[in-house]
Amino acid sequence: MSDFERLLRGAALRVTRPRLAVLAAVHAHPHADTLSIFGAVRRELPEVSHQAVYDVLRALTAAGLLRRIEPSGSVARYESRVGDNHHHVVCRSCGAIADVDCAAGESPCLTASDDRGFSIDEAEVTYWGVCPGCVSAPATSGRNENTRQESDRRV
Repeated sequence: MSDFERLLRGAALRVTRPRLAVLAAVHAHPHADTLSIFGAVRRELPEVSHQAVYDVLRALTAAGLLRRIEPSGSVARYESRVGDNHHHVVCRSCGAIADVDCAAGESPCLTASDDRGFSIDEAEVTYWGVCPGCVSAPATSGRNENTRQESDRRV
């Protein structure tokens, strides 16, 4: 039995080829968007539909096997790193996303100045900046930045 099969069974989900393929795609390509995940799954299962991939992503996220993130101005992305309170750093130039461990230890790593009576169990922080590749890259003249962002995100 594969690790992905164990994960699915442990979450009380049936083991199906689309679920296995989506798990494999997200594990291989952290922070991938839905279209990129669909492309990776389609290479393994040419008959899979967009709707099937959307349904699997929703089921795996609801089961806690995947995490959906949506940085401001970005489409939804998925990652397999779940169960901790990590954050993300996003490149303003190319859209690259990387994980950042919690800065202050235990969850939540930020203490609200006024919790308004909430029992806080998670904090979400997004750091923004420019990645090392974009800092060192020469400026591109005439290249549409949105096109660059979308092409760089594909897996």
